[in-house]
Amino acid sequence: MAVLDESLSLTGRVWSFKPFSDRTALALSQQHGVHEVVGKLMAIRGIDLNTAEGFLNPRLKDMLPDPFHLIDMDRAVDRMVAALLNGESVAVFGDYDVDGATSSALLKRYMAMLGRPLRVYIPDRMAEGYGPNRGAFDKLKAQGVKLVITVDCGIVAHDALGYARDLGLDVVVIDHHVGESAVPPAVAVVNPNRLDETSPCGHLAAVGVTFLFLVALNQTLKQQGFFETQPEPNLLLLLDIVALGTVCDVVPLHGVNRAFVAQGLKVLGRRMNTGLKVLSDVARLDEAPSPYHLGFILGPHINAGGRVGQSDMGTKLLSCDDAQEALLYAQALALHNSERKAIEADILDQAIRQAEGSTGSVIWVYGPSWHPGVIGIVASRLKDRYHKPAIVLAGDGKGVAKASCRSVRGVHLGQMILAARQEGILLAGGGHAMAGGFSVSENDLSQAQAFFESRIGDVIARDNIRPLLDLDLSLPLTAANVGLLEQMERLSPFGVGNPQPRFAFSNVIVSFADVVGGAHVRCQLKDPARSWSSKAIAFRCADHPMGQALLNHRGKPLSVAGTLKKDTWGQTPSVQVIIEDIQRVP
Repeated sequence: MAVLDESLSLTGRVWSFKPFSDRTALALSQQHGVHEVVGKLMAIRGIDLNTAEGFLNPRLKDMLPDPFHLIDMDRAVDRMVAALLNGESVAVFGDYDVDGATSSALLKRYMAMLGRPLRVYIPDRMAEGYGPNRGAFDKLKAQGVKLVITVDCGIVAHDALGYARDLGLDVVVIDHHVGESAVPPAVAVVNPNRLDETSPCGHLAAVGVTFLFLVALNQTLKQQGFFETQPEPNLLLLLDIVALGTVCDVVPLHGVNRAFVAQGLKVLGRRMNTGLKVLSDVARLDEAPSPYHLGFILGPHINAGGRVGQSDMGTKLLSCDDAQEALLYAQALALHNSERKAIEADILDQAIRQAEGSTGSVIWVYGPSWHPGVIGIVASRLKDRYHKPAIVLAGDGKGVAKASCRSVRGVHLGQMILAARQEGILLAGGGHAMAGGFSVSENDLSQAQAFFESRIGDVIARDNIRPLLDLDLSLPLTAANVGLLEQMERLSPFGVGNPQPRFAFSNVIVSFADVVGGAHVRCQLKDPARSWSSKAIAFRCADHPMGQALLNHRGKPLSVAGTLKKDTWGQTPSVQVIIEDIQRVP
């Protein structure tokens, strides 16, 4: 793995190029008729002649695992079949983020295909917090519910699920978060990341696990003759929802996840889900959908209800078939999203002022009056800005602080949160490798901060973890053209595990630069040796050394690193470089 000196980087990252086989790259390019750069990109991603076809054309039927390989899947399906045959009232209890909303909507839509009702309970972030709780189970019991399915939560809810059992409620847990050695008391706990599980599907989002549950349920119902008197649901029509939740939960896009997203985008493009169709129109999505649109346009709108509005509004939109009703939901979510952006910007500004000058291994910031609905986004921004794990806490006005955490590669935050819980430092919490959340008494904030600083610092020192900027190739600026960009689309969908190709362009000149949107720097890059220029932009960096280097270029050569994006402004499409880092040429 070749690396370039981080002392030259204006973001303090090591530029790292992954090794690959030139012979494999050439063979891939020739056999599949792709650009030589695309062949190299495939080789970098570990694709060979045996796996290339499945990578370039991911098909669900080739990648979908047998859902019954998961522990307790048979018990979960048997309990759901009994509920359907006996006409029992069933409810889904979902998380308030996009993964929870899509998982809940998936179950709601499937039950609608069966002509059966399904109650949906999404907890209020402010009043109830994360995960199953006693009050929610009391309400569901009073409504006559017999079976509750938790999605994207439940794996650490031992107390609440024990209470549900005592109430006479059966609970099936469908989750993907890291659990403890003991599973919670439930009829079934389906989770590829439970500690006694050997499944290779630990990369699934909760919506992916929920889809596997529906595949297993559908197969069982068919075997039992359930569809002899009514149409069998077409699960493929639900893949747009699965793709949305998968992308927004930032899980690796390999294996079945890649097929979920690739096929789900096709379904989304057919605009068959009324809620997503209306939301796309409200959000002014007027081009073929991509993972970018899922993660940065549709997803934030769905999330906004749980962050600053009504927590179940995203699920209602995704499961709605009435266009007028869907429009009301979509417009409300758009307003909530605008409100969320304003709150987020204010809190991020305060958080950056706290974080500036921090020399610790983790960014730890706390605002007693910060809105808990946006601290997850703020944590992501801080992690990206400082290239360290970030923990952002907000007070609840009752002596408890709620935290949202984002990590960097090599630091498994979910395991650390569980360890802090087991030591009695935290009141509650959980998560996975790259993200998590917890609650802690405000009296124990110093102890909690010291715990995470020590644990994270030890891991970083032990494993020599440094902030990296993973690069694929170094290219001349002339290679940044529309033809290459269109060829690279064969490698999509892009995301975690299959990132957007990132390139270095050496010894370029900035011929023009200015500030747009208050904090972004747009510029024109020029390759003086070939008289070739390209548009470029660096986001949220006007006050950062990288932005200042672009604005005060003075004709000095720089090396820039970033991704490529098609620019459709004007009559002739062109390519824009999205700058992520700069190195001064020594």
